[in-house]
This record gives sequence, C-alpha cells and structure tokens, in this order.
Amino acid sequence: MKQFFKMTLATICGIAIFITLMGLFFVISLVGMLASDSASTKVKDNSVFVIKMDGSINERSEEGTPFDSFLGMGGMGGSMGLDNLLECIQKAKDEEDVKGIYLEGGSLSFDAPATAQQLRDALKDFKKSGKWIVAYADMYYQATYYVASVADKIYLNDHGNIDFKGLGGKGEYMKGLYDKLGIKYQVAKVGKYKSYVESNTLTGMSDYDREQRTAYLTGIWNYWLKEIAEARKVKVEDLNQLANDSIMAFADTKDYVTAKLIDKVMFPEEIKAEIKERLKLDKDDGINQLTLSDMLNVKSKKKNDGEKIAVYYAYGSIVDSETMNLLNGGGHSIVGRTTAEDLRKLADDEDVKAVVFRVNSGGGSAVASEQIRHALKLLKDKKPLVVSMGGMAASGGYWISSPANYIFAEPTTITGSIGIFGLIPNFSGLVTDKLGVTFDGVTTNKFTDYETDLILGKDNTEIMKHMQTYIDHGYQQFLDIVSEGRSMKPEQVDSIGQGRVWLATDALNIKLVDKLGSLDDAVKKAAELAKVKEYHTAAYPGKGSWIDSFLPKENKGTYLDSRLQAEIKALLGDLYEPLMEIRNDLQNNSRIQARMLDDVRVK
Repeated sequence: MKQFFKMTLATICGIAIFITLMGLFFVISLVGMLASDSASTKVKDNSVFVIKMDGSINERSEEGTPFDSFLGMGGMGGSMGLDNLLECIQKAKDEEDVKGIYLEGGSLSFDAPATAQQLRDALKDFKKSGKWIVAYADMYYQATYYVASVADKIYLNDHGNIDFKGLGGKGEYMKGLYDKLGIKYQVAKVGKYKSYVESNTLTGMSDYDREQRTAYLTGIWNYWLKEIAEARKVKVEDLNQLANDSIMAFADTKDYVTAKLIDKVMFPEEIKAEIKERLKLDKDDGINQLTLSDMLNVKSKKKNDGEKIAVYYAYGSIVDSETMNLLNGGGHSIVGRTTAEDLRKLADDEDVKAVVFRVNSGGGSAVASEQIRHALKLLKDKKPLVVSMGGMAASGGYWISSPANYIFAEPTTITGSIGIFGLIPNFSGLVTDKLGVTFDGVTTNKFTDYETDLILGKDNTEIMKHMQTYIDHGYQQFLDIVSEGRSMKPEQVDSIGQGRVWLATDALNIKLVDKLGSLDDAVKKAAELAKVKEYHTAAYPGKGSWIDSFLPKENKGTYLDSRLQAEIKALLGDLYEPLMEIRNDLQNNSRIQARMLDDVRVK
C-alpha cells in the first residue's frame, strides 16, 4: 500500500512539474513571438523581396495567430491580404537596399480578376523605380501567369507548364436532382439577367445569363491579353490563337519559349545563380531575402502628416448579423448593423475629413444593404464620400456604392446587377408525396402560417403573388436609390438594370461609375473634394488582436469555428456551395436578396 502511495505521489508530482514547465515554455514562447511580431525589420544591403504566389489573396489581410506557422497552417488558411501586398511592394520600391522582386509561382487563387490586376499594376509601378522583377515557377496557373507577365524575365522549370486557356467554366444546375428528391424552388424576382436563382430552377444557362457572362468574361480576357502582349512584346491575336489552337498546359517547354510566353527553361539552382548575378554576388554568397512578413515590419517612409482620410473596407457577403454569416458558411462579411454604426462614428469624427468606402462584394441581404446605404447617405451630408470598387461591387454591393459623391472602379471590376429576388424551397413533394408526412392545424387568419405553407404547401400561388409584389416594390426602391445617387431617371436605370452584370469598362459608359482608377486614385479624389492638400490615410474597421480570435464574442464565431468551416469546405469541394445553398434558403427564407450568382475567384 505504501508503495502505491509513493507511485501515485510521484505521478502527481511529475504531472505538476510537466504542466509547470509547459506553462513556462508557453509564456517564454509567447513573449518571444510577440517581440518578434513587433520588432521592425532592418533591410540589409542588396536584398530581394520574395513574393510566393501560393495560397489565396483576399481584399484585406485577416488576423491569424503566432501559432499558425508552428502548426503548419500558414496564417489564416494560407491567405494574403491585397492591402498588405500593395503596401509591401510600395515599401520595396522606396527602400534603396531592396534591389528587386522575385516572384515564385505557385497555385495562387484570387477572389476576383480585378484583384490579380491590382497586384500586377502595383508590380508595374514598382518597375518605374528602375528595379528588376524576375519570375520563376514549376507551373504557372493562368492568373499567376498574368501577374508574372509584368516581370523583366519569366523562367519555368524544365518539366513545368503554363495553364493558358481563356476564362470561363461550367456551373452546377440542380433542378434535375431536386426533381428526383421532390424539392421545388419557388421564385419571385425582378430582372431578366438576375441569374442567381437559375442554378436551382433550370437545368442549364438561360440566354440572358449567357449573354452577360460572355460580355464580361470576354472583356476581362481581352484586357489580360492586351497587358500580356504589351509586356511580352507579342501580338494579342497570336496569344489568343495559342489558347484556341492547343491545350497549352500539355505543351513542351520549348514551345513556351518559341511562343515568347517565357524567356528560358531553368532548374532551381540556375535561377539562384541568375539572382546572384543580378545582385553582383559571388557564387558562394548568400542572398538576402525579405518575405512578406519581413516587409510588413519594415518602417514605411510615408509620413502621417496632414489631415486624415478614412478608408473603410467593406468586403464579403452583405448579411444581417454575424450569426447569419456563420450559418451561410462563414468567411469575412459586411454586417449591416455593425457597418452602419461604424459609418455613423466616422461621420461624427471631426478628425476624419473624407471617407473612401472600399467595396468588394457581390451583395447579399437587401435589408442590410439599405441599412448601410442610409448610413452612407448621412455621412455624405457631413463630409465627402468616394467609393473605390475592388473585385466586384454588384447587386447589394452596388446598392451600398450608389450614394457616393464619386465612384472609382478598376478596369476589370464586376459591377451593376441591379435587381433583387426571393428564393424559397418547397419540400411538399419530398415530405408528403414521398415520405407520407402530412400536416394539419388551426389558424385564426388566412395567412397565419404562411411560412410553413411556403415550404410544405402544394399550392402557394396566392402567397407567391404577395411575395412578387413585395419584390417588385424592392426593385423599384433599388431603381430610385440608384437614380438619386447617379442623377439618372428611374427609367434609365431600369434599362441598364434588370439584374445585368457589367464590366467596369462598360459600366463607365452607362454612368454606373465615374472613372477607372485605383484605391490611391479614390483617396486623391476624396482629398480634393475635402479641399485638403496634406493628408494621410487610416484604415477602418480596425483589426482586432490575434488573441481576440480565441475569445467568444456575442454573435460571432471563434477562430476554431472558421477553421472548422474551412475544413468542411475543403472536404466537400465543389459540392460545398450547392449544399450550403439549401441550408441558407431554409434559414433565411423570409429575406429578399440583392446578390450576384457566382464566386468569380480565379487561379
């Protein structure tokens, strides 16, 4: 018995010592990581900024944790913020000791074609400093090749390939499956081009949707071809012919050289020798490399003098609450009430002389969109408001853009989609006809239980008439909002509305945007309207500390929630969106939506 107590006591002491040591190790590691995170990077002479084109790029960086790299997570799911990239490229341009940029190709995904265009524009501007850019990859996906085409030299692994095939693809049309299951989608909408509902109600693409997709995809592709042709000193026609005549991903590497898509085929050790030669280093010398994290910690040479111009980032789906966003699959969102409150604070902030509202959204809840638009209108009464459109500002994204004094869009921004809809599944064919479940009850009025009748009733003709009237009213409200904001007649807006999606270059000609330009152009315009010459920018909303992601908040998912969503999405792949769509419709069936059809993320 005495031996048992000795062993037990020894075990308890061992566990206590282990926990103490682990706690001490955690504290030391935490202090070290925080110190490392806050320390500024000193740029060594003859340095190279290395941009790894892998993972994904979103509008703005998300706060990961210092443990991500330790756990092999690479930050927030391997994503980078466009804001961080543009900032670091500018720093590299300004830093005398940074001699060039090395683009390392990979499987980089962009949230929209305009995101790739903005990154390329920043690299093009970097070259104005007289510094060089070199690109190398084992494989170039189409969007990464478009970005890399700005480089002075493009190299490819001897066994590599280039995905160069044009833009487009096929989407899922679920009606055939729903028919077999006994599910029918009921639609109330305005806008012949409003194609969001079609994946649930048709077996193929409508002529109207085909027309608008062809127009904006062709416009983006032609823009990319023009820029690639200019950089590679080839003809646009020849590039397009390459994509038409052969599957370039299966080509021999020599064919890429012949077509002038690349300069040379190289092995990894050869590209290192090329970089050393550019830096005038000896064979045995090391290369001073700066990563994105390093560059973020380099002190900016920009001075925060003058008046403050606020840049408010609004990107992701427009939702009524954080809870609804989690139910819809997670990811960054524009929460109606929260954003409206932020904008009211900016309107009342006397230090803020003008606001640039940066929009990258395909829309969402019409109710939340109107909350935000109303707050923006009140803000505009007090100070200049300029909108800068990112990858897309369509449907609800255009709704919230319309009150601005001035609207800038990138050339490949997708915008418009002025139209709304309501989409509700009916399960009576599945539940009653196939499973034999019936429903009965008592109500005091005709439409007391209309929500249940919509989902489970066999004849909803009268209810849908009321809903269509509601949608018609919402569309007229949308027309009036755009009419007021853009100084157009409602009839004019309707003629370019009807849910049609426009490429920004076309939207410019129909007065949906005022000028093609970058976020910097929008900031300059805001300063001009505010009549300030010396100014600096401040980004809103503020980013919380990484530790906040572990702490539960009211109506907000935790860091682990977002991780779980990412794992589910990775597991389901292409099935994720259609399966989530059914769930969304069930949980959000009373809401009208101002939303674009698809995710235009490109690789």
